Amino acid sequence: MKLYFFEAGILKSKKNLFTFGVGVGEPFDVPVPFLLIDHPKGVVLYDTGNALEVVNKKHEHWGAMVDAYDPVMTEDQWCVNAIQKVGYKPADVKYVILSHLHLDHAGCVGHFPNAKYVVQRDEMHYAYVPDYFMKGAYIRKDFDKDVNWLILEGWRNDPVDFFGDGTILIYFTPGHTPGHQSILVNLPKSGPMFFAADSCYTTENIDKDILPGLSWSPSEAVKTVQRMKNIRDLYGATVVTGHDPEAWKNFKLAPGFYD
Repeated sequence: MKLYFFEAGILKSKKNLFTFGVGVGEPFDVPVPFLLIDHPKGVVLYDTGNALEVVNKKHEHWGAMVDAYDPVMTEDQWCVNAIQKVGYKPADVKYVILSHLHLDHAGCVGHFPNAKYVVQRDEMHYAYVPDYFMKGAYIRKDFDKDVNWLILEGWRNDPVDFFGDGTILIYFTPGHTPGHQSILVNLPKSGPMFFAADSCYTTENIDKDILPGLSWSPSEAVKTVQRMKNIRDLYGATVVTGHDPEAWKNFKLAPGFYD
């Protein structure tokens, strides 16, 4: 098994949008991560980053969201092109596990013709009928696709041992959105790595009990971060936060990999 880190460009933003009440107005350029896991039972993507349209048509594609989260990405960093640079074709991808359906995570839905797209039912529902304060983060033309969806049912089957061998566990981690999900990857050599995505933006969220800047439910977000702490402490897992520019520097990007 191999695990590759990729960066689909950055978002030029403000720190308080990631750490509630901290760094108000402070410029904050954050990475847009996604992962590729080469597993014996199939190639898995965790998230897909931004849509290709943000390279040249970001205002048209994202609208007013650009004012708060300005995407900067090259064509080479677009998910489909990025994985091909390390030897994987779009047709090779068997599963795409989506943490949630926000614009910087679900930008490549439909570009992997043989894939099943794994999403929580609560997330799918909310993406179509979000609350007003979250509406701009869901770009319907990104995810409203005729693809093969694999729907998970939240707490009813949590965590999901995806391949039944303990290597990839999907955890229901609501808070940022109603149907957010994170993954724990147990690597033979590198050990367990927990990928929080937007359930925990930065190390300050987890280490200093600072709320994430954007949450559907702050209360649920706090519970999720506490659960993450328990996973870190019990299993010795490395927690990879979703949009932390300083923590991100500690990880090697593709073509390097973890095994």
